[in-house]
Amino acid sequence: MKMPNAKLDPGFTLLELMVAMAVGLIVLGAIASLFKTGMDSAMLVTQRAETQQNMRAAIDLMVKDISMAGAGLPSGGIQLPTGAGSSASLFGCDQTGTCHVPGGTYPTGNYMYGIIPGFSNGVEGNAVVPAAPPPAINDSITSIYADYNFPLSQYDVTFPVPGDGTNITLTPNPAFIPAPPPLNAAGGIKVGDLIMLSNPLGTAVGEVTNVTPTGLEFANLDPLNFNQNGAASNNIAAISTGANTVAYRLLAVTYYLTVPPPKGETPRLMRQVNGLAPVPVADNIINLQFSYDIYNATTSALDANQTNPLGVGDSPNLMQKINIVVMGQSILNHGNKSQNLYLATSVSARNMAFRNRYQ
Repeated sequence: MKMPNAKLDPGFTLLELMVAMAVGLIVLGAIASLFKTGMDSAMLVTQRAETQQNMRAAIDLMVKDISMAGAGLPSGGIQLPTGAGSSASLFGCDQTGTCHVPGGTYPTGNYMYGIIPGFSNGVEGNAVVPAAPPPAINDSITSIYADYNFPLSQYDVTFPVPGDGTNITLTPNPAFIPAPPPLNAAGGIKVGDLIMLSNPLGTAVGEVTNVTPTGLEFANLDPLNFNQNGAASNNIAAISTGANTVAYRLLAVTYYLTVPPPKGETPRLMRQVNGLAPVPVADNIINLQFSYDIYNATTSALDANQTNPLGVGDSPNLMQKINIVVMGQSILNHGNKSQNLYLATSVSARNMAFRNRYQ
């Protein structure tokens, strides 16, 4: 009697299983590596895009202000109070008396240019920015121009007491229809604003210390030290006996960096106007540098990329171009790693250059 042959089910040997598992682990490792690389690349792109957008928003605002530098100012700028009883006026300070830019006094004998370069004084309180690349140079810049948004020129200006520059009376000129808005209307004049007054006797600038329905006050000891009624010359009192006075608001806009407390936070780009409180423009800006292309009246050549024009005797009135370099750090950290990016541009100083091309 024949016994049936037993059929064995096919299977894998231990060696085959080990080889298959090894191959599978290699494939899974490759997939995991590709996935991590993809995630790292996505995070890198996100960091760079966010940093670029942050810096671009900052540069767009700076370009707007710098491109207007000198607009509406008299040719060559304005001489601020001088002579006996005078002292240097300030920029980059607010109504609390806090000055946010180290050494923020008007240069060359208290003179208001359309652009005031601030070489190596661009960090509030001279704080250290650890992330800034060496050499750690941060600059500030102040752009000054007339603000025509509020029609201050549509008021008739009179001095209640000729020879006294502490206040003016403003009466709406009936020739303008509709009448200009009230002085204290939305967007109107505020304490801390700078007012330029011009008549045949000259031009002077004062800081508003009080706004009334019919006028502005320029009391002495103002935070920016413009209202020097006792100065020998170039103050409001010196032109207060003149007729046909016209008033405009000036905007003195200063850009600088601050490191918010507690120490160790990333720097912030700030914008400070006249004597008002500064406002943040962009976070994680770790380096801010400016250079200037200036026409040299002595050599009749262009001094390009001057980082400290006042230090070498170049006049800001002869600026042709302002070069801006901003370095930002990514707000998002990936594995405690940040991306640093540069963004650079140039602005034509259309209201500044005085070069006489016909000599």
